[in-house]
Amino acid sequence: MLHETIGANLDRTVARYGSRDAMVDLRTERRWTYDEFDADVTALAAGLLARGVRTGDRVGIWAPNCPEWTLVQYATARIGAILVSVNPAYRSHELRYVLNQAGVSVLVSARMFKTSDYGQMVEAMRSECPALVSVYYLGSSEWDSLPVDGRAALKQNADMVADIASSLSTDDPINIQYTSGTTGFPKGATLSHRNILNNGYFVGELCGYDERDRVCIPVPFYHCFGMVMGNLACTSHGAAMIVPGPSFDPAATLHAVQAERCTSLYGVPTMFIAELDLPEFESFDLSSLRTGIMAGSPCPVEVMKQVIDKMGMVEVSICYGMTETSPVSLQTRPADTIEQRTATVGRVGPHLEVKIVDPIDGDVLGRGTPGELCTRGYSVMLGYWEDEGKTAEAIDADGWMHTGDLGVMDEDGYVAITGRIKDMVIRGGENIYPREIEEFLYTHPDVADAQVIGVPDANYGEELMAFLRLREGAPVIDGDDVRKFSAGKLAHYKIPRYVVIVEEFPMTVTGKVRKVDLREKALKLLGRR
Repeated sequence: MLHETIGANLDRTVARYGSRDAMVDLRTERRWTYDEFDADVTALAAGLLARGVRTGDRVGIWAPNCPEWTLVQYATARIGAILVSVNPAYRSHELRYVLNQAGVSVLVSARMFKTSDYGQMVEAMRSECPALVSVYYLGSSEWDSLPVDGRAALKQNADMVADIASSLSTDDPINIQYTSGTTGFPKGATLSHRNILNNGYFVGELCGYDERDRVCIPVPFYHCFGMVMGNLACTSHGAAMIVPGPSFDPAATLHAVQAERCTSLYGVPTMFIAELDLPEFESFDLSSLRTGIMAGSPCPVEVMKQVIDKMGMVEVSICYGMTETSPVSLQTRPADTIEQRTATVGRVGPHLEVKIVDPIDGDVLGRGTPGELCTRGYSVMLGYWEDEGKTAEAIDADGWMHTGDLGVMDEDGYVAITGRIKDMVIRGGENIYPREIEEFLYTHPDVADAQVIGVPDANYGEELMAFLRLREGAPVIDGDDVRKFSAGKLAHYKIPRYVVIVEEFPMTVTGKVRKVDLREKALKLLGRR
């Protein structure tokens, strides 16, 4: 394990790989070597210190993917300020809640992103956030002056940042990431240097990273996938962070891979599906790819096979985790079989433990028996920010994080995720795991993606409803078509009673399907029946 802070780890990387690429931003065509990256991070850290930011202060960042996001991430880590990652999809009421709940005193924000006027929203609710002292808009003169003031301060005291850095502990909180909040107000998972630095490092180790790797990161920085599995995995190995754009665009992502000769590509399954579906997909030179990570939601087997066969990512890794565990607990390895890398989410990561327990009584279950997945080790968060009650609900007295996910472990320690406890459908006493049905429906030649939920039923308690997104140009199919396709292949009680064709699924900013929205839509549809 790495027994150091993020800043100390970056120092070691800079000393070893200073002249190599650290970060490339395709949209603005800007590049940093590790020496240049370190200089800009230190100047920004000094600028924040000069403006009164101190260790333990909460500094929020509300912006899409851009180099400035990463600079703020490492500058705050250098001085022990706690970075509060704000979801780019938030609106005023969500932003106000997070800023007040975390006690954010400094906010770094984009002015605009897509149709969102961040500046207008910030100014409209600024008076309602008593802790908020300063707002710096990216591209403004106030923002530009921060590193300028920092460099001037460093001329007066060259050791001002180093002195703060030397006083920090690896167990200090360094990041607050808010959960999606689909079942209530979002909770702030509080993560330490030890949590996220080691997790990024071990994810990179299991991907085989070294200083020659170039990692394309189209996943959001505000989320662990981007800032930990992406940025920290790179900087802990001297690899290059390649930023294809402010938000996911399939063509821009593949262009970045081609232009920068990326060796690794990240994404959730829906991102890889979009890339593979591009009409011009065959025109991209992806021969530099050898690995990558597919995570964030269950990965359809067929998509995984196409990523290996068509994109050349023969060592592609599946990762499983959650924000509260920094995030990765389970990961496949490059030497794993295709079966292990498609049917499971791998085995436990270094220095971590996992177990499968009965969701009701907590007893440990045997291999092959489904139950709730729990994990323990260095990756488990410090707790939810200022919420001891919710922390105690999630982490038990023995330090086990209860994930809320249903999984089953085989004899070799590989875990398959079968769904969420709250997503499990009970139809006439039969437990049904939607993912199994989704995987099956994906094999239909006309189906591009499938999502299955349970809906109320007077006779059976619950019935299955399948939302299907069809392949471009495919004929419209209905429930009868799905039932004919499923007959003799699925048990009768697993065949969806209702089938709904949709153009797209409601998504979170990280690419996860919002099943809570599908359930609301389902109830409206059933009501009209």
